[in-house]
Amino acid sequence: MGGGSQMISVYPEELTFEFELEKPSYCNLKVVNNTEHHVAFKVKTTSPKKYFVRPNAGVVQPWDSCTIVVTLQPQKEYPPDMQCKDKFLIQGTKVPPTTDVDELPADTFNKDSEKVIEELKLRVVYTSSAQSGHGNSEEESGLASSASARQGSDMLKNSSIEETQTLQRLKDERDATLQQNHQLQRELEMLKKRRSRKGDAGFSLTFAAFAGLIGVMVGFILNLTLSSPETA
Repeated sequence: MGGGSQMISVYPEELTFEFELEKPSYCNLKVVNNTEHHVAFKVKTTSPKKYFVRPNAGVVQPWDSCTIVVTLQPQKEYPPDMQCKDKFLIQGTKVPPTTDVDELPADTFNKDSEKVIEELKLRVVYTSSAQSGHGNSEEESGLASSASARQGSDMLKNSSIEETQTLQRLKDERDATLQQNHQLQRELEMLKKRRSRKGDAGFSLTFAAFAGLIGVMVGFILNLTLSSPETA
């Protein structure tokens, strides 16, 4: 709230113009009436030829506001170090409700014992479009650096994730290979046992057949032996 005033407030608290050679620049001021009375205001400046103010005077109704447009006239040269010593003064005082907004009495802002005149002083600030561009460039550069840093961090993170995934895949393949080897070993052992059991069974059958043949032959011989005396 400009100047800490109780009667009026002015926003912003300083006038900022983007300075360009041979081009006008504009700044809006908002005057706010903080009372239940009608308040008249008047705008003054230390360099009236450089600035065009509309309206430069008026009446603001209770709890209402008014917007003032201040125009910096086109300038032919830059001020030293882009510094401006110009000042603005905004005066405010209570007036009767019947006061003509367009034609304020000449003595409206005369200081006497019966009137309370509030005064708010505002300074002027110039900014350069070139400086703004440079600032934007630096900001863009900073954003680019941040983006590059984030990208590098993301690349490292992705690389770490890929390495972890590769290691896990190799581990899974190793475990699968070991499992297959164990399975093959078990199958080989089972085949060996089956062959061993088949070999034992074949030997037993051969032995039984051989023994049976011998038994038949022995029986035949015995029959011949026993039958020979009877025939004689």
